[in-house]
Amino acid sequence: MTDLIPVRRALLSVSDKAGLAELAAALVKHGVELVSTGGTAKALREAGHNVLDVADLTGFPEMMDGRVKTLHPTVHGGILAVRDDAAHVASMEEHGIGAIDLVVVNLYPFLQTVASGADRDTVIENIDIGGPAMVRSSAKNHAFVGIVTEPEDYAAVIEELDANGGATTLALRKRLAATAFAHTASYDSAIARWFAIVDQGKTFPDTLPLTAKLASELRYGENPHQKAALYIPAVPGPRGIAGAEQVQGKELSYNNINDADAALELVAEFRDADPTCVIVKHANPCGVASAATIAEAYDAALKCDDVSAFGGIIAVNRPLDGATAELISGIFTEVVCAPDADADARAVFAKKKNLRLLLTGELPDPSRGGLMLKGITGGWLAQSRDNGRISRDELKIVTDRAPTDEELTDALFAWTIAKHVKSNAIVYAKGGSTAGIGAGQMNRRDSARIAAVKAREAAESHGWAEPRTVGSAVASDAFFPFADGLLAAVEAGATCVIQPGGSIRDDEVIAAANAAGLAMVFTGMRHFRH
Repeated sequence: MTDLIPVRRALLSVSDKAGLAELAAALVKHGVELVSTGGTAKALREAGHNVLDVADLTGFPEMMDGRVKTLHPTVHGGILAVRDDAAHVASMEEHGIGAIDLVVVNLYPFLQTVASGADRDTVIENIDIGGPAMVRSSAKNHAFVGIVTEPEDYAAVIEELDANGGATTLALRKRLAATAFAHTASYDSAIARWFAIVDQGKTFPDTLPLTAKLASELRYGENPHQKAALYIPAVPGPRGIAGAEQVQGKELSYNNINDADAALELVAEFRDADPTCVIVKHANPCGVASAATIAEAYDAALKCDDVSAFGGIIAVNRPLDGATAELISGIFTEVVCAPDADADARAVFAKKKNLRLLLTGELPDPSRGGLMLKGITGGWLAQSRDNGRISRDELKIVTDRAPTDEELTDALFAWTIAKHVKSNAIVYAKGGSTAGIGAGQMNRRDSARIAAVKAREAAESHGWAEPRTVGSAVASDAFFPFADGLLAAVEAGATCVIQPGGSIRDDEVIAAANAAGLAMVFTGMRHFRH
């Protein structure tokens, strides 16, 4: 392949006009002839440049409301011709086809049209046909043609033209070709997803087209011997952790991002509730509390398990102030996530150079839909997001004693948190704060016991007369298969139980609850999290 290819003719047809005038000026400076279409040609003329219309090049006018304008041998022959193939050159001469050395194309704004809520006919009209054909043709023939699909690449093209007397290098053309094929793949993926999921109403399309853009390479994965990177979807979604603004601190690691996402997903459950703080360690919450202020919520959440909180991730549902930042700075914390932070909070955290402060803006909607994917050997598992929620009116009282309003409030608080704890999950809560959390055990009884042990340790550490599990509500993410798990909760001092129900031994578990004087409600919904 030839390294340097002089650019003598460029075809420009873009929806996004950002940077177009600067690129055109650079091309004209090197004597490049500009060929263009429709709105792009108009913009170039308004910038003072001479432009040859594609219609003048092909001898055919744009027709069918612009659907047909570049789909012509004069255009694609000029792009696809192999310049050092004698037969190709002869064909160009015979049919009066001039070479096109640079193609600058970005496609109809399909995603933006969908996001605007446009009707189906408008969405269909914003499916580009000629653009992707030119992009793919140019990328295929990158040995001789440069293809630019992203305005962010204009600067690199201008720099090369200036450095090489109006020519592009093979290295740049290869890189731009890779970007171009990814661009059309992403574009077609978005269209395919829209047709299958939106237009046809399929939850699981026959083919699931997925494309994502590299946001950053990470230092390593879960362990130092693993490589890792962060990708963001080509189809925009909630901002979340992937789109958060990192105000300060070291580079985020794979584990930081994973844990911060777990914290944000949980605190988002409380986005319309009282000030709430979540503390996460290894993707499991170790303390959650709601209170009158974020500072009070943080204090209560920390006291649930201040041993596990060391080196943890904190997420809150309100902007941070300086006083709360001072409290958080009292122990080593890896990441703090908040919708925003005032100047005082930022100043406090600035003293902790290793602490990462992430500002997420509006918290994601916990009721949103979407697919979750998990890689397995030879394939992927797909499921809808666990966006299930239970209201008081949906609870079924199954014991002789009905819960009090206070117990129900604690039960629903514990239930919300149990949804975000690795199974088997047991969560004790009292007065808007977790009292003990048992996560990821192979049986439910052990989770109940571990949570109770943590509560006793917290009571001893803070000099409380009794653990906060006494008089608490306890949530189980799935039914109690035996009464032993419930009896462990009774031993810890719980007075109310919330669980899905549905076990063949429900009668045995209900009888044990009645014998202990507990109130118990069934949700009819399970929240396994593996």
